[in-house]
Formats: sequence, C-alpha cells, structure tokens
Amino acid sequence: MRRMFVATVLPALLPALLAGCSSFDALNPFASSGPKMAELQPIQATAQARVVWRDDVGKGKPFTFVPAVVGSTVYAAARDGTVARFDDGRPVWRIKAEKQLSGGVGADQRLLAVGTVKGEVLAFDAADGKLLWEAKASSEVLAPPAVAGGLVIVRSGDHRLTAYGAVDGSRKWIYQRPTPPLSVRVMAAPVVVDKYVFVGFPGGKLIAVNADNGAPLWEGTVALPKGATELDRIADVSSLPVIDGQMICAVAFQGRTSCFDLGTGNLMWGRDISSSAGLSIDSRYVYVSDDQGAVHALDKATGSSIWKQDQLFLRQLTSPLASDGLVAVADVEGVVHLLNRDDGSFAARLSTDDSPVRAPLQKLGNELLLQTQGGGIYAIGVQ
Repeated sequence: MRRMFVATVLPALLPALLAGCSSFDALNPFASSGPKMAELQPIQATAQARVVWRDDVGKGKPFTFVPAVVGSTVYAAARDGTVARFDDGRPVWRIKAEKQLSGGVGADQRLLAVGTVKGEVLAFDAADGKLLWEAKASSEVLAPPAVAGGLVIVRSGDHRLTAYGAVDGSRKWIYQRPTPPLSVRVMAAPVVVDKYVFVGFPGGKLIAVNADNGAPLWEGTVALPKGATELDRIADVSSLPVIDGQMICAVAFQGRTSCFDLGTGNLMWGRDISSSAGLSIDSRYVYVSDDQGAVHALDKATGSSIWKQDQLFLRQLTSPLASDGLVAVADVEGVVHLLNRDDGSFAARLSTDDSPVRAPLQKLGNELLLQTQGGGIYAIGVQ
C-alpha cells in the first residue's frame, strides 16, 4: 500500500495534492527507480517458527487493518465490512457490517469498534457482534479506535481526537491542534494508559492529553521539520508510541527516534533514525525499523547503538516486536523474520500468504499475531 499525504488546508486543492503525492511511498521511497530491495539469502536457523493457527477475514488493501487482542481473543476486520472474533484460534462469530471499513479494530472485554472511510465509527457487542451504536467522526478513520476507561477514542484523518462514551456513543470531547499543509496518512491508534492518552502528530510532536476531558497535559518534540519544501519538511509521528515504565518513545518519518519521561514529557534522549513503521521496547533495548529496511537495537537508557541488521534493505518492514529473546519483523512479501536479541543475527524465517504485512505484529499469549494485506490472520509459535 502506498502511503499518501493529506492536505489539511486549502480544501479546494485537496484532489490535486493527493494526486500529486500519490506516487510517493513512505515505506519505499526508491520504489520507482534506484536501489532495489534485498533478495533474501539462506540463513542458519537457531530457532523454529510454525503456524499455530490461521484464518482469513478478507482483503485489506489499500487500507491497513490491525487486529485487536484481548486475552486469548482476537478481533479482526476487512475492507468489505467483515468483522470476526476468534477464541484460541476458534471462530466464534463473523458479521458483515453494511459499510466499507478502513481501519483496524479497537476492543475491550465488552465491545469492539471500527471506522470507515466516510468517518463513521461502529461499535459492536464483543459477545455476539451485534451493532450497539454508530457515531460520526470529522473525517475518514484509518486508525483503530482505542477502547479503554469507558471511552472509545478515535483518531480521524484530519488528526483530530474524538472521545465517545462506550455505552451509547455520545461525544465526550474533541482535541485538535494546528497541522502543517502536508501530512502522512496515519494508521496508528491513540495509546491510553490510566488517565493519559498519547498520540503522535504531524510536525514531529508527541502529545499527552487527559482522558477525562481531552485537555493537553504535555507536548514533546520527537523531531523538528527541516527542508526547503513542504514535502521535505514532513516529519510526522505516524506509528504507535511505545511505553515501558516511566519511559515513552516515538519515532518520526524523516525525523528522529526520541524517548521522554512519561509524566513530564521531558526528553531523555534522541537519535537520528527515521521510521514510518515504528519501534518497540523490552527490558534492555529500544528496537526501530528504519525507512531503509534496517533494524536497530538501541540502549534503552542512553540511546547508544547496540547492533544493526541491514540485510533487509528496502523490504518495507513492520515495526519490530521483541519477545522471548527474539525480535520479529515482517515484510512486503509476507515473510516473518526472527532476529536474535543480543546481536541481530537471523534466528528463523517463516512465509505467510505472500502479501504485504503492514500492521504491527502483536503478542498473543506465547505466540505472535499478524494480519496480512491479503486477509490472512496468523498465530505463530516460536521455539
């Protein structure tokens, strides 16, 4: 899928701006000419990856559909309106919303929510898939809603945050801030922790707002826009921020990787590593998939480099997922790569359905969960 840019001013010029930038692929800036992505070379496996279970929910292209994990339950959706629930890999229910969906699923124990390209927010009963309510956002909904604390918090394509009551869909608050003329279309959900809502914005900003009323709490600068043109100056936080204890980290496309104090927003450290895919944290390191297809491990306390795996050049990687001494990433050909945490060497490799993996990999108990653009849902076990 090609990530397009959204004009946030001059509405009359929107079609032209979209058309003019539609050939730019934030995941692979050299797609049309220049360097080609790396061919996969044989590896000496030190671990074994296998498919524990799989199913199909329908194609996602051109959107990125992110499944939701609640305990051992997985909720997934597709562009054609399919929404499905799986418990331990067993299909529980499958419904067809009467609308074209455009983003992933947000869920808790009681309800799940999805969005549409027309800005509709649909909430369903987690037990049986019955439609509970429908609300209207200010523009298209590409990111999974965040469901927590009795709220459904939606990020719309115009970068507004809107909170709805989980019971009836009534609007509780809206947060918006000025955005630059051009910005990357964002598929990353807000992150809710206690009474904080964290979300990345255009212009390289990481924002914390109060979940009760949407009031801003602090603003951190992940990266500063720079360059002569509006295209050069795009420095958007387009992936999920990640949290570990009192640290929150985020990365900006055409920008930097930065970590902040969770409570105050004070910068702890920053590195000049750009990514539209994202990052993850474990007990020792911060892992980043950069825009060239390299995976970096950085010291969590200082940001200093530990290792770099650069043999996946331009393979349009997902954000890394650290689990049990390994780091997993997936690529544009649906291949899952497992790296050793200590040195970044290849430990195992597994192919799925040959379609791109855009959504971040997630933990599902002791397994890894992913959804491909082709609609495949995979739970992968590693030994």
